[in-house]
Amino acid sequence: MSRLARNPINIPEDIKISLNNNTINFEGKLGKSMTTLPDGILIDMKDNLLHFTGENKALLGTVYANVKNEIIGNTKGFEKRLELIGTGYKANVSGKILVLSLGYSHDINFKIPEGITIKVEKNIVSVTGTSKQLVGQVAAEIKSFRKPEPYKGKGVRYEGEKVYRKEGKKK
Repeated sequence: MSRLARNPINIPEDIKISLNNNTINFEGKLGKSMTTLPDGILIDMKDNLLHFTGENKALLGTVYANVKNEIIGNTKGFEKRLELIGTGYKANVSGKILVLSLGYSHDINFKIPEGITIKVEKNIVSVTGTSKQLVGQVAAEIKSFRKPEPYKGKGVRYEGEKVYRKEGKKK
């Protein structure tokens, strides 16, 4: 059994949780979400505490972490910030499309998924949402359009990320 799953999760007052068969519905100030439980996992709710039990002990820690992330996402939300480093690299949002100019001969049009908001300030792209998995996935997709290269460090990187730099050719 996971060490984490032995401890109950405290439910904040601004979150409403409803348990149906093998689904959990969360409703908070930032939105609604739903998580399905795998077979063999049981959740009991008593006195604003969620207790985890089940036969499938390998998944207890994973389910615990997913439920905790849903609660945090519906109260505070998650954010990833990306830096665009390079001459002429820019981004802007038009409707539900993020337009990236990353030095290619064409602009990249990235469709923003449901539940994600993207803000652009100068060369910083901020990806926010209630799902930790979805925020990380969208940020990784944006980064994959132009990963930081090791010689000049140009590209899209997470804010505060260190890029391993190489020395160029010597004459």
